[in-house]
Amino acid sequence: MTNGNGTTEHLPGRDRRRFPGISSRAYEHPADRSALVALRRLSGFDTVFKALSGLLPERSLRLLFLSDSVRVDDEQFAHLYAMLRDACYILDLEKVPPMYVTQDPKPNAMCVGLDEPVIVVTTGLIELLDEEEMRAVIGHEVGHALSGHAVYRTILLFLTGLAVKVAWIPLGNVAIMAIVTALREWFRKSELSADRAGLLVGQDLQASMRGLMKIAGGNHLHEMNVDAFLKQADEYESSGDLRDSVLKILNVLPRSHPFTTVRAAELRRWATSRDYQRIMDGHYDRREDDGEASVYESFRQSASHYSETVRTSKDPLMGLIRDLTDGAGDLGGKLRDRFAGRAGGANGAPGGTEGTTGPAAP
Repeated sequence: MTNGNGTTEHLPGRDRRRFPGISSRAYEHPADRSALVALRRLSGFDTVFKALSGLLPERSLRLLFLSDSVRVDDEQFAHLYAMLRDACYILDLEKVPPMYVTQDPKPNAMCVGLDEPVIVVTTGLIELLDEEEMRAVIGHEVGHALSGHAVYRTILLFLTGLAVKVAWIPLGNVAIMAIVTALREWFRKSELSADRAGLLVGQDLQASMRGLMKIAGGNHLHEMNVDAFLKQADEYESSGDLRDSVLKILNVLPRSHPFTTVRAAELRRWATSRDYQRIMDGHYDRREDDGEASVYESFRQSASHYSETVRTSKDPLMGLIRDLTDGAGDLGGKLRDRFAGRAGGANGAPGGTEGTTGPAAP
């Protein structure tokens, strides 16, 4: 493997499995794939994408990082550079992307760029995470680069800023916000894929879990517990009634990332799956076969994932969909019961108090 400086191939710092020729299809979350297909089918997206691909100031972006951030290499942040090269070696990314550290107390990292991906990490993230947690994050960003996510992420950043600038024009940002909303939906799903890539690089599930907990609660590991953190994800999914299900959707719409407890639960679920073990055993989709990959098979996997999600989800809305799909009758009654927070049918005496979950809304 070589990089921009002509550095020759080297081995990771400790004994980790390597995945020669691995395709991003091997670790892609099915929701990521289907959301991207839906995004590409959005009316007007192709036109906007082609236009922005030629207009976005990518050269200016690179010059900005070069002039006002610190480039990661053998002389600056050498330990991060070693992790970056390790991640590229493990995922068999031939060209090591440029990486920069930028001064920002908020923990964050991103992979942007149209022609070539650029990875940026903030000082807040570096100060928050230990070495193995940081390795998973860098693997996460290299996963974005391998998957080709940087292009869409760059367009999302540009359109988000543009929507703010034209918000004063009547209906001026309606079309833009439609595309921004669709991009955010896809990007939230792409984060689940990149989390998987980070685990493949770090090969340390506990480090990945710790990193997500720190992003949620800061550098207070002595006050936190992985199992308790994951219980939050279960409570988030299963508690409440249909009103809460709707609020969950509204809460996540403006976000670029899924909620951290959800990410942790999704990643642990995948880490204990047969798919993950097969990759670790060397059985995975390869880039050389990407051109022959079946579109139908991708749709089938996505459909299977959503079917399984509906079947196993504890969310009240998913439960209602499951009941209706199974042919349960009395739609009006079921909606009334779900919104009232009831577990089953309502046969109580007239004038009885309907049960609710949690405190009343203000």
